[in-house]
Amino acid sequence: MMQDNDRSAIIKIGDEEYQLILTTKATKEIAKRYSGLENLGTKLMKTEKFEMALDEVVWLITLLANQSILIHNLKNQDKHELLTEETVELLTSPLELAAYKDAIMEAMFKGTKRNVESEDDLKNTPVE
Repeated sequence: MMQDNDRSAIIKIGDEEYQLILTTKATKEIAKRYSGLENLGTKLMKTEKFEMALDEVVWLITLLANQSILIHNLKNQDKHELLTEETVELLTSPLELAAYKDAIMEAMFKGTKRNVESEDDLKNTPVE
């Protein structure tokens, strides 16, 4: 797998390591599902039903881990198979998923922190 530690967090699923990367593609998917990135943290931390919280974490892990696979497949001839939510569910325990919430938040933070400076510049620019 490619290494992009600047904007990723690494987790282990089964006996494979996966990088969770927040790409523009993933951001669009998350925004579609949660009506914006800012609602994600709230949704993850405040989900009442344990099963629903697990579904959200599994979906996010699958999405973010698949970004590194998609990037690898784009750049290399040897294609890797994408993760499915079912695979993530089968190869993880609920305890591991709870720990992965931190990795998800780390990947989200790393993926968005680069944009903060330029967003501040944009806020100071008058809009016509």
